[in-house]
Amino acid sequence: MLAVILSGGSGTRLWPLSREAYPKQFLPVVSGESLLAETIDRGLALSADARVMAITNEEHRFVVAAHLHAQASGRTAGIILEPVGRNTAPAIALAALAASEVNPEELLLIMPSDHVLRNPEAFRAAVAKGAKAAAVGKLVTFGIVPDSPHTGYGYIQAGKAEEGYSDVAAFVEKPDEATARSYLKQGGYYWNSGMFLFRADRYLAELEQHQPDMLAACRRAYSEKQADLDFVRVGRKDFEACPDDSIDYAVMEKTRDAVVVPLDAGWSDVGSWSALWEIQPHDSDGNVCRGDVITEDVTGSYLHSEGRLIAALGISNHVIVETDDVVLVADRARVQDVKKLVAQVKAQGRSEHRFHKKVHRPWGTYEGVASGARFQVKRITVNPGASLSLQKHHHRAEHWVVVKGTAKVHRGEEQLLLTEDQSTYIPLGVTHRLTNPGVIPLELIEVQTGSYLGEDDIVRFEDTYNRV
Repeated sequence: MLAVILSGGSGTRLWPLSREAYPKQFLPVVSGESLLAETIDRGLALSADARVMAITNEEHRFVVAAHLHAQASGRTAGIILEPVGRNTAPAIALAALAASEVNPEELLLIMPSDHVLRNPEAFRAAVAKGAKAAAVGKLVTFGIVPDSPHTGYGYIQAGKAEEGYSDVAAFVEKPDEATARSYLKQGGYYWNSGMFLFRADRYLAELEQHQPDMLAACRRAYSEKQADLDFVRVGRKDFEACPDDSIDYAVMEKTRDAVVVPLDAGWSDVGSWSALWEIQPHDSDGNVCRGDVITEDVTGSYLHSEGRLIAALGISNHVIVETDDVVLVADRARVQDVKKLVAQVKAQGRSEHRFHKKVHRPWGTYEGVASGARFQVKRITVNPGASLSLQKHHHRAEHWVVVKGTAKVHRGEEQLLLTEDQSTYIPLGVTHRLTNPGVIPLELIEVQTGSYLGEDDIVRFEDTYNRV
């Protein structure tokens, strides 16, 4: 079985914790692991020979690769990069085409990277039931056993029951509350989880029948694939021409072979701060408190601190989230409207919708410490063995002070080796490179001075990571 993890999303429903450049699937919002790490673990736990493939985008590729290297070494079937977002149906088509090169009857378990499943045993049991149906050509979707009349999910109506699964009678759009209550009372309705299981050849055959233009575009794009480090790049022009559609609309609602397997495994798509409050343990006042939080006369609230102390008094049913550059305060009933705040941030030309103060790069991270007219201070961490690009800047000079570890510095024609408490100066226009030759992270403080300090003032000559 091949676990195909869809990790192209950049949603901001958990803003300000989730940002476009580092969204929720990379964050440990529930446990000590990120949601992507938990998803990889689920895929690998299906069997001793289960493998993992990821579908992601250009911006997130190095973070996804780091996760797979750390967790799935030797059990990775590749990372496919979408040149542009074209929804789930084309993304899954690329995975099916890749799998078919090895085994056309490979079972593909499609999983979003940002869901929570608190009962892994129940999940594995449901997948085992679904695998029997998928092996004989059925297209399996997993229906979440509902515990409330939720209006934020689409529903699946089960039809004729078989052993371990049922035919799909209908896919139903998100209902109003009265309709959702009627579904629960009637029974036989499930939330649409967005997880699927089928043979690679069966999915491609259904696309051929129902979406031939989509399949043709994906075939052309995949035929132009090129390897780039850990990644497979497909043809951009052909993939851009591919119709944009979800697997639900493109295939599952049209096929005659759709079946649903009930799943009762503590599932959540963590679609809002309220959803995160619902799935986590509450204290005696109904609060979820994470990080440095103190409360007095606070009930039914979610309070999350990334660093500074949150002190809350006399509030009910609120969400307070503190990061190093944003504090969100919201009525818990209004958290679906966080997107309106994000829209204001974008409209004002700010960057808080896109980046955290700590920005992740394939070689490590950098974090803004202070800035003003003609200066900027950053804390830089370089992973062991990693190297920044060979580069120069037209508008700024840089001063580096090593705080921890060892730095190998290429500066013009010079090669320097700096250890803790040593420093160097990179004049404007001088070619330079920073490398960590050690076995522990390199930490340094960088002071930039100059007329322009934007990240786009970089001319790269060589780059380990093939960045432009």
